Amino acid sequence: MTSTLLAIGIASALLGSDQAASSVAPANANAEIQQLFARWAKAFEAKDVNGVMAMYAPGTTLTAYDIVPPLQFKGADAYRKDYADFFALFEGPLHVELRDDHIEAGNDVAIAYGLERLTGKTKVGAPVDMWLRYTEGLKKIDGQWRVVHEHISVPTDMETGKAKLDLKP
Repeated sequence: MTSTLLAIGIASALLGSDQAASSVAPANANAEIQQLFARWAKAFEAKDVNGVMAMYAPGTTLTAYDIVPPLQFKGADAYRKDYADFFALFEGPLHVELRDDHIEAGNDVAIAYGLERLTGKTKVGAPVDMWLRYTEGLKKIDGQWRVVHEHISVPTDMETGKAKLDLKP
């Protein structure tokens, strides 16, 4: 009985110290990830493909599900081209707003999700003002947070099969 209580006490002490250590890391991680998103938003609004891509894992690690075809983009090069093509559609400034954002981070993996508003004007003069949903899977790579999986989506009207781009939070 004494050895069981001693084992429980040691396990509690170890878990307690591990929890204390990990509770510091997520707070730092959350701040680092928020800064990463702030840099991304600034680069996005500047249509700076290199700045935007600094958020993502390099090479073939990245998988992204965007609102445009194909079903998935495999690797940073494919997603870089998607961003370049996307930015080329717009005349003048783009604005992005992240709202209702959530970050859950551990020491080396994290998930972030929320709503994203995109506004601007296409080169053919069509105004764009839409809300999207985003989910980001992040991993610490070489000491830096990087997105390894991104999922951007819009709700779909199941009766018409068309995207619902006029919804607002």
